[in-house]
Amino acid sequence: MKIINSTHVNPFGGLNFVLEEFEQQGIGELLEQNLPKLPNQCKYSWKDILYAFWSIYFCGGDCIEDIATNLKKFLEEIPYLQIPSPDRILDRFKELSLPKTTIKTPRGKRDHQLSIHEHINALNIKILMKVQGLGKAPLTLDYDNTYVFNNKADSNNTYLKQYGYCPGVGIIGNNIVYVENRNGNSHAGILQHETLSRMFSLLDNHNVVVNSFRADSASYLNEVVELVAKKVTNFYIKARINASVAKAIKDIEHWQRIETKQETVYRGEILFTPFLRANRGKKASLKTYRLVVSKVERKDKQTNLFTNEAYIYSAILTNDFDAEPTEIVYFYNQRGTTEKEFDVLKNDFGWNNLPFSKLEQNTVFMIFSAICRNLYHHIITRFTTKFEGLKTNFRIKKFIFRFITIPAKWVKSSRQYKLRIYGNTHFKT
Repeated sequence: MKIINSTHVNPFGGLNFVLEEFEQQGIGELLEQNLPKLPNQCKYSWKDILYAFWSIYFCGGDCIEDIATNLKKFLEEIPYLQIPSPDRILDRFKELSLPKTTIKTPRGKRDHQLSIHEHINALNIKILMKVQGLGKAPLTLDYDNTYVFNNKADSNNTYLKQYGYCPGVGIIGNNIVYVENRNGNSHAGILQHETLSRMFSLLDNHNVVVNSFRADSASYLNEVVELVAKKVTNFYIKARINASVAKAIKDIEHWQRIETKQETVYRGEILFTPFLRANRGKKASLKTYRLVVSKVERKDKQTNLFTNEAYIYSAILTNDFDAEPTEIVYFYNQRGTTEKEFDVLKNDFGWNNLPFSKLEQNTVFMIFSAICRNLYHHIITRFTTKFEGLKTNFRIKKFIFRFITIPAKWVKSSRQYKLRIYGNTHFKT
C-alpha cells in the first residue's frame, strides 16, 4: 500500500456544527453570566472550560484525560475556542464545589452525607429553558435514585455490598432537571422529603409548573406523599406491600382479567388511607387516595399470609380519581425510561469515570455531565431535521459515527475562517 502525505484534516468536523449551535443558542453567554467571574488574567473562560469538557463526550471520549491524550490537537484547530488541559478543567470544577452536608436522622445512628449544589442545578434549568428543552405542558416529573459504584476515598458501602454514591435525580421527559448527590450508605428513602423540597423549590423559582409526579416505592413515605400532593395535580407512587396495603388488597371485590402475551394479569382498585400509624392523633392529616393493584399468579404457588392468595402484587398509590386503572398502570410504567437515562449518564456521559476523590467535587462533575446529556438531547432533536442520516433515538456513539466524524478543515480566506467539509454530507444550515 502506497501512502501519499496530504494536508492535515480534522476527523471531528461535525463537532463544529455542535459548538456553533451552542453559540447560536447563547449557551456560552449564559455560562459567563451565571458562573463566578474569573480574574482578567485568566487565559481560559468558562465557555472554553465547559465547551472543551463537553467536547470529550461529543467526540467519543469517556474520561477527562482524553482531552489531552486523544483530542487536544484536533480541538485546538477550532478558531473560536481555546482548549485547556484536563488539570485546568478539574481545578475549575473544584473551585465550584461546596462543602457537603452531614445530617443524622432522629432515630438513626449513621451520619448521612449530602452534596447539594443549587446554583449549578439552577444553571441547568436556565440552559434547558434557553433551548426550550422542557417541552410543552403538562409536565411530568420523575424522581429516582441510582448507585454509582466507585472506590473513591470518601465513598461508603451500599446495601449491595459495594462502595459508591447514591445520587437522587429529577427527570422531565428526557432531560435531567435536578441532581443531588449522597453517599452510598444513605439509601433513597433517607431524607428524601428534604431532597424533593429543594427540587420543587428550584422548579418553582424558575416558574416550571409540574402537573404529574412519578416515583418508585422508595418514595412511599408519609411526608413525601404529603409534599407531592401539595406540589402537583396528580402523583403516582408505587406502594410498599406492607400489612395495611395487603389488608386493603384483600378487601378488593372486583378484579379485571387482562390477557397479555406473557401472562394473565388481574387488576383492581380500592380507596385507601395510608400511614395511619404515622398520623395517630392527627385526623386532619389523614387523606384517602386511590390504590390501583395488579396481581400475577405465583409459579411456586406460595400463599400470601395476609391475602391468602398465591399472587405477586404491585400497587400504585395515586390521587388521580379520573383515569381508568389500566391507564394509570400504563402511565406509571412509562417512568421505566429513567433507568435508561441512568444507563446513558453512566456509560455515555462519564458517571462511571468520576475524576475526584471527594463527594462534593464529583457532584459538580456529575451535574455538568448531566447538562451535557441535556444539550445532546437538544442537538440530536434539532439536527435530525437538518441531516437525513440521524434519528432522535440515537445514542451518542451512533451520533458520533453518523455525524461528528465528518472530515473537515478550517481554511482562512478573505480574512475569514471557513469550514471545508470533505464528503457527501447533506446538512441544511
